Amino acid sequence: MSQTSTSDTNAADPGIEALPPPEGPTQIIQTDYEVGQDNIEGVKPVAFDIHNPVFMISGIAVVIFTAATLLFPSALGPFFSGLRDVVTGNFDWFFLIAGNIFVLLCLGLILSPLGSVRLGGPEATPDFSLTGWFSMLFAAGMGIGLMFYGVSEPLGHFTAALGGPVVENGVRTDWAPLDGAAGDDMGARRLAMAATIFHWGLHPWAIYAVVALALALFAYNKGLPLTLRSVFYPILGDRVWGWPGHVVDVLAVMATLFGLATSLGIGAEQASAGFHFLFGWSTAMTAKIILIVVITGIAMASVVLGVEKGVKRLSEINMILAVLLLLFVIFTGPTWQILSGFFGNLGAYATHIVPLSNPFGRDDDNFRQGWTAFYWAWWISWSPFVGMFIARVSRGRTVRQFLMAVLIVPSLISVLWMTAFGGTAITETLAGFTGVTDAALELQLFQMLSQLPLTAISSFIGIVLVIVFFVTSSDSGSLVIDTIAAGGKIHAPVAQRVFWCSLEGLVAIALLLGGGLAALQAMAVSTGLPFTLVLLGACWAILKGLMAEKRQLS
Repeated sequence: MSQTSTSDTNAADPGIEALPPPEGPTQIIQTDYEVGQDNIEGVKPVAFDIHNPVFMISGIAVVIFTAATLLFPSALGPFFSGLRDVVTGNFDWFFLIAGNIFVLLCLGLILSPLGSVRLGGPEATPDFSLTGWFSMLFAAGMGIGLMFYGVSEPLGHFTAALGGPVVENGVRTDWAPLDGAAGDDMGARRLAMAATIFHWGLHPWAIYAVVALALALFAYNKGLPLTLRSVFYPILGDRVWGWPGHVVDVLAVMATLFGLATSLGIGAEQASAGFHFLFGWSTAMTAKIILIVVITGIAMASVVLGVEKGVKRLSEINMILAVLLLLFVIFTGPTWQILSGFFGNLGAYATHIVPLSNPFGRDDDNFRQGWTAFYWAWWISWSPFVGMFIARVSRGRTVRQFLMAVLIVPSLISVLWMTAFGGTAITETLAGFTGVTDAALELQLFQMLSQLPLTAISSFIGIVLVIVFFVTSSDSGSLVIDTIAAGGKIHAPVAQRVFWCSLEGLVAIALLLGGGLAALQAMAVSTGLPFTLVLLGACWAILKGLMAEKRQLS
């Protein structure tokens, strides 16, 4: 196939971002499809430019779901809890197997000759310096989840592991990972940190890497639009522009939106708890709803300002605050234990990763289903959002460089964060302080900080971090969803991003009213389940695409 450029075609429509053409010999995929050809456009009274089947189906489905949940919150609470338990209880093995496949694929590509393929063509040069690239990967690795679970997860695993297995009527009812470490403080700490890193290390970043690599390969090397349907061209051919592609994009929109709503709901829970801890403000549902409305309004303002003036500046502020809070905990907490524990926890992770990854022959059902299966589904639902961000900043890197950086850099940051925050909470608990273990999940971060100096300042920084994560996630997520729902157009009318941003806030409110954290988790796992099939298909497409590139170079 001959090398051609799509930049001239794209330049005619300001809504389409002109992707750089491949540099050097690559196997361009020739297709008559033009970005936006199936779109419906309008100017008055509100400008819009939407991909007809994808936008309408996903938008209407989400609106109906939100309305039903707001109208019948009490009736849907038990439904959401049951849905979460059914999905995680029956498909935990599927999530674990899929997660292992993603890790093995990434590691295999790093070691194979296919790792030498360069994203953007053999003569492409990186768009960003190594330092700048790593910084953006660092930004992608941070989120509301680290703030919410940074203390609660390691401490929860530690407490459960220390208690050991509890069997009632022949069934384990405890939440300890694997076989626990009954009565062994050090063993429970190591197992707790290994389990936490397992959920925040290679596996989630392999999920993101698969999506990011697929998008980057087919956009920068094959000349296709930067949308998820493009990834399936080697499998579906031109049918990818029809209903099979519509299904992929609708699933991507739904998964991303509910994954974001889960994070926004969790962020509202924690910010509300923080305000109550510092100022005594109410934590009633009404207060949480007001908080979501206010912060969603800030996110809309960021959307209107645009990426450069809005989300970019907020992200820079967020980065500085996150580093300051991390350094504060390291140097005012048990410093030596945190620094030495970083390497010890990596060793514990290496020791336990295989049994933790095993989907069969285990009896730790609560941990495997309630923690691991939920996390894998949540990461998968976030993968279009994070994957597209990573793809857009990684042009010019070889597949080997790309995968090593995406897997290792954010994983190490997550290990350090969990070691600092979770390790400090465990140390405080072993010293006799029960405030963290007795607190609700959303309050545990602030209880941990209460035992360190400058509690009011550090807690306020924590609240600000949660809020800014809230805003940047909503803004960036709206952009990704709108790109998919606009048929691949990057610069669609701002009103559409405002629409998706508003919908994310409404879904988060609806889920909180319809069952709280259980409802948030239920929608993350239920949308993550079908999208796992999409990612498995993407693995096969990546291999076919990379092998074609390798043959072209040969």
